[in-house]
Parts: sequence; C-alpha cells; structure tokens
Amino acid sequence: MLDTSARLLRLLSLLQAHREWTGADLADRLGVTPRTVRRDVDRLRELGYPVNASPGTGGGYQLGAGAELPPLLLDDDEAVAVAVGLRTAAGNGVEGIGEASVRALAKLEQVLPARLRRRVSTLNEFTVSMLRGPAPSTVDPSVLTELAAVCRDRERLRFGYRDHEGNVSRRTVEPHRLVCTERRWYLVAWDVDREDWRTFRADRIDPRPPHGPRFPARPGPAEDLAAYVSQGISHRAWAARAVVRLRIPAQDAAVIVGPADGVLEPLDADSCLLRTGSVSLDVLVIHLMLLGCEFEVVEPVELTERIRSARDLLGRALEGVTDKR
Repeated sequence: MLDTSARLLRLLSLLQAHREWTGADLADRLGVTPRTVRRDVDRLRELGYPVNASPGTGGGYQLGAGAELPPLLLDDDEAVAVAVGLRTAAGNGVEGIGEASVRALAKLEQVLPARLRRRVSTLNEFTVSMLRGPAPSTVDPSVLTELAAVCRDRERLRFGYRDHEGNVSRRTVEPHRLVCTERRWYLVAWDVDREDWRTFRADRIDPRPPHGPRFPARPGPAEDLAAYVSQGISHRAWAARAVVRLRIPAQDAAVIVGPADGVLEPLDADSCLLRTGSVSLDVLVIHLMLLGCEFEVVEPVELTERIRSARDLLGRALEGVTDKR
C-alpha cells in the first residue's frame, strides 16, 4: 500500500486525469477503503485543491477550479509534450505568448528529471523549424479570450474592424467560432447588418463592449469550419482568383499546398482541382510555377494569357544562351 504522501499525489493525479470519479473507483485504484479516500480528499482541500463531492449512489469526486492555479502532475509523455509545445508556441500569432512560454518552460525544465530533460533537449537540438522570425501580426490574448467568451455565451459582439487597407468600420455580429490556421486567428460570425456569414481576422478586431444581447444558436456556414476559412483566405478574399487542375493526386498536392494557399478538391487518382487566389494574375503565375508540378488552367482565360506572356518572356531570356553542360 502506498504511504500517505505518495497516495495523495496518486489521488491528485487521478483527479486531474478524469472529470469525475466515484469513491469506490478511487478506493479500488488506490487500494484503500472509501473512508480513507474521504480523508485524503479532505487533506487535498486543506492544501488548497478544490475537490468537489456530489452525494448519492451516482455521486463522485471532481477537481474544480480554484482561486489559485494548483500544481499539475504530468506523466513522462505529457511533460515532454508540454515542453516541446512551449518551445514552439512563440510562432502562433498570439501577442506576448513567446515571453510567457519561455517563463513557463524555465519552470518546467527546472523540475524535469534528467531522463526527460535529455529527451526534450535531443528533440529540440535535432529539429529545424520552418517558422523564421515572428508572425507578421499578432493578436492580444485578452481579445482572444473575449472572443471565445462571446462565442460560448452567444452574445452579440460590437467591434471596430480594420480592413486590409487600414479602413475602419463598425460591425455587429453573432460570433460562432474561432479558427486558428497557421499563424493567424479568425472569427467566424453572422454579420447582423449584412445578413450573411463573414470571417474576420482577430488581430484586426477592436471589441467595443458592452456585449449582448444573447442570441439563439444558428447552424454554422459549414461543417468543416477550417476548410471554410481556408477557402475564404486563399480564394474568395483575393482580387485575382483561379481554378487550376493539378496533375498529381490530392494527397500529394496537400504536401505543397498549405491552407492559406488554396483549397484542394480530388478529381481522380492522378489529379485534383486547386481553387486559389492572389493580388494579381501575374503573381498567381509565379505561385503556380513554384508548385513544381504540371497543371492546367480551368479558369479564368486571362490566366492562360498571362502564362503565355511569361513563357515568351522566359524564352527571350534564353535566346543566345549557350548550353555549357
């Protein structure tokens, strides 16, 4: 049988692992009587852990939220996952999260056993991140939590919104969900004045409380909100848009086409459609060339003309060049 201190740590770990336990289940896990479980729960409460208990045959114990953040107990894999996550958190587009992550990581590494520190340091030493430098824009964490709260409580949100050109407009929406893609956060909401769904970049939102009133829930614009936002930011939002057939399977195309680059639609075993956009057709030609695979323009016809112009320009650049291979 575990001694009292070890048993309390084990009990705390069990309470943190699952939402609710019956007294009998805890007693069985700890190898003690239900009466001992009750005494141990009282000891945890004395230490500041808010353990809630519901009476009756269907009742049980649940770790609640307290006024202070209690220590967490993590197993080896959880500790490594948290440490690695903290190291990469600086690139997620949330203002100030990098500094907070460094502070939290320092505290975690201070108490990690040597065997886990070696696992974390090895993984970081032999991993190269493609995130070079800070995100192009960041969102205030307090804005994110405010947006999440109005989504949860179904309260109307009023805010000033800054568009791509810096123009500010006042918006009133019924917030639905937050979507995070790559380094940006987006709010999907029903625009009350425009009577349609809209996607807003969170870093351009300036909330204007008070919020409310509450509104009844409505079905979202799509079952797959990540794909919906991806289509909006990679296709619908651009002045120049195109549909292109890539002559590679959709699963291979997904490796070279990110969520912000376009939306893929499988056609057959050897090809797929890419719906994409850019600031201009000329820039779009460059993007398509950089994919490094064969493609065919479906629409618009003007994109085909831009490709012909690029071909002629490259051909003239090669005139008179001697092949020295």
